[in-house]
Amino acid sequence: MAFRVLIIGGTGQVGAAVVRALAAEPSCAEVLMVNRRAISLSADPRVRQVVLDTAAAEFPLEVTELAQSLIARGDPVLAACCVGVGQGSLKWSEEELRALEIGVVGGFARGCRSGGITRFALLSAVGSTSQSRIRYVRIMGLKEETVQAAGFQRLAIFRPGIIAGNAHTPSYVAWLGRLIPGRFGVIEQDDIARAFVAEFVDSGAQDGVVYLENGAMRRMSRTLK
Repeated sequence: MAFRVLIIGGTGQVGAAVVRALAAEPSCAEVLMVNRRAISLSADPRVRQVVLDTAAAEFPLEVTELAQSLIARGDPVLAACCVGVGQGSLKWSEEELRALEIGVVGGFARGCRSGGITRFALLSAVGSTSQSRIRYVRIMGLKEETVQAAGFQRLAIFRPGIIAGNAHTPSYVAWLGRLIPGRFGVIEQDDIARAFVAEFVDSGAQDGVVYLENGAMRRMSRTLK
């Protein structure tokens, strides 16, 4: 079954990998990227972009209108958020992190839900919880809670450990991470991207909130042809 995807954060490392994986999936009819600034796109006509001011008060309403316009085309529409600062978060103040990870992401999620989208995929991080004393982990947990509050029929929260193949992950960190088993260890960026696509392809996915860590993402990645 054909589907369309509305995505924010598609210009980042993981987000760009997700867009590439979606473009490689025959059943993906369209990928609409919400960007803060215009970028050069591939020649694939299924991938297009719209430039919005994510800090503007009208941002959620603009997302709602985009969602409605995609739904009007008749295919199922799903949403993805790959916004994330990652290692660069050390250079950001807590106010700046909250504005992006909670403010922008929350506005996008609410706009998608108001526009009629019922399935959402969110990039987060392993161990995220709003109760943590670690700033980044706490903000990721708050981001998850904010998106959950939007009320999606199905919400898939992707919680990778150390991301290999990512420009923001030093090679030595990725190497050391391979010695760490389980959810805190290494996962390839392309496996995360393919797992996002597998989530969208699975039209029979059960309702509710599901947390996907390294092992689950690898298994999902292998299900794609």
